[in-house]
Amino acid sequence: MPVRTSGIPDRDSALCAWWDTPIARALLAAESELLSEALEDVFGWELLQVGAWGSGRELLAGSRSRRQSLIAGAAFAGAADILARPSQLPLTSDCIDAVLLPHTLEFAPDPYAILREVDRVLVGEGQLLVLGFRPWSLWGMRARWSRSGFPPGMRRVLSERLLREWLVLLGFEVVAAQRYLYLSPWSRGLARGEGTGRMLRRGLTYPLPAGAFLLKARKRVYTLTPVRARFREKPAVIGGLVKPTTRSQA
Repeated sequence: MPVRTSGIPDRDSALCAWWDTPIARALLAAESELLSEALEDVFGWELLQVGAWGSGRELLAGSRSRRQSLIAGAAFAGAADILARPSQLPLTSDCIDAVLLPHTLEFAPDPYAILREVDRVLVGEGQLLVLGFRPWSLWGMRARWSRSGFPPGMRRVLSERLLREWLVLLGFEVVAAQRYLYLSPWSRGLARGEGTGRMLRRGLTYPLPAGAFLLKARKRVYTLTPVRARFREKPAVIGGLVKPTTRSQA
């Protein structure tokens, strides 16, 4: 379903227009294939994608969950099931089995607030998948050098290490990580007949460092082990009276 761009901010209009470029279409095709593999062991009732990425629901195509939903801002009303801010999800706590964040944190003013919301709505042992660009890759450097961000509207590039630290603080365990995107951001996309393998796996003819990463984490729930109360020791008795202590009196 195409995204409607009328009446939306210029930043969102620029991003929507960028999706019509060959490099953007190649990126989306590669990430859709990557997520199809990553979602093979993600089951449950509800998979929630927070933040629009692409012109529709391409990233959810490989999901094995019974239902898939997309939450995005008003700019993507044509594709979203629910219109809301990613940092203020209109959902009850502990109700979602898996969450997908496709570069959502990089476009947000407060990415950690989004992670806190995801932690709130995920059930125990629920899974989180995050796509992000690497800061010291060609994609990350072009994003920093571009005045309007690259892709358009991107606020920051978050490192994989920082994201791991945030997830650990929230009680997540990173269970898998994969790097991908071995295509230059100045490329015109893939040549005719060329598959997405060039973007997902390093090759001899394209030895560039990976431009993006996928992190897969699980929300751990730790139960408190009750501490058994110690039996109070019997006081030493002298002649039927409790042995006096050495505590001084004021």
